[in-house]
Amino acid sequence: MDTNNNDTTPEKLVQAIRYFADPDTCLNYLTPIRWPNGITCPHCGSTEHAFIASRRIWRCKGQCKKQFSIKIGTVMEDSPLGLDKWLTAIWLIGNAKNGVSSWELHRALGITQKSAWFLLHRIRLAMQNGSLEKLSGEVEVNETFIGGKARNMRADKRAEKIHGRGAVGKAIVMGVLERNGEVRTTVTPGTQRGTLHAEVRENVEVGSLVCTDAHAGYIGLNPDYVHEAVDHAREYVRGNAHTNGLENYWSLLKRSTRGRM
Repeated sequence: MDTNNNDTTPEKLVQAIRYFADPDTCLNYLTPIRWPNGITCPHCGSTEHAFIASRRIWRCKGQCKKQFSIKIGTVMEDSPLGLDKWLTAIWLIGNAKNGVSSWELHRALGITQKSAWFLLHRIRLAMQNGSLEKLSGEVEVNETFIGGKARNMRADKRAEKIHGRGAVGKAIVMGVLERNGEVRTTVTPGTQRGTLHAEVRENVEVGSLVCTDAHAGYIGLNPDYVHEAVDHAREYVRGNAHTNGLENYWSLLKRSTRGRM
């Protein structure tokens, strides 16, 4: 994620705070980063739009006719914080040679430490993915366990080790794959509903089709998403609902790391 798109980009924190204090400056700065090839509607993909200057949003003139802001479909979407806080935080994180903590963001931006932690987590995710945008359309979500010797155990012992406290020594890796697009993976502390839902919301645009297995941790993704779950005890594909893309990805990943764990 490149924030050096403008020769007027500030070089010091105090300059960044002043520079991004103007909402119009923030919008003009961020628009070519979000849409380098021109503004497109995040709902229908139309390039026809009208700008509503009083609210700093656009109205699609294509098929959907919906209004959209620059935050929609990005890691900033569900945040009440303004672009001034987001862009100053991005500048600070991007320019901190030794890293930055949520407490430093809290003090520099004048926001709560909880909000600062949220910003820090989201911005690091965007920098890791190389994009502010979330995945959308048809998305597969699945998790796997990497490490240990679970693959050599009997099925009952493997289930006990993986789903119980015996998961020590194995990393839980969650994957989110946009069909015909990119795949994102992250190590998670567990497979509880709160953990899985948080990862989905951070990486997947609201309204997308989310395909998972029948793991109970994914229950409740509706109504924000079109959630299709496939019970692998009975079937692996039901129409467009499956996680075959991620299953293939896990297979290739484990094959490439075999013998190195």
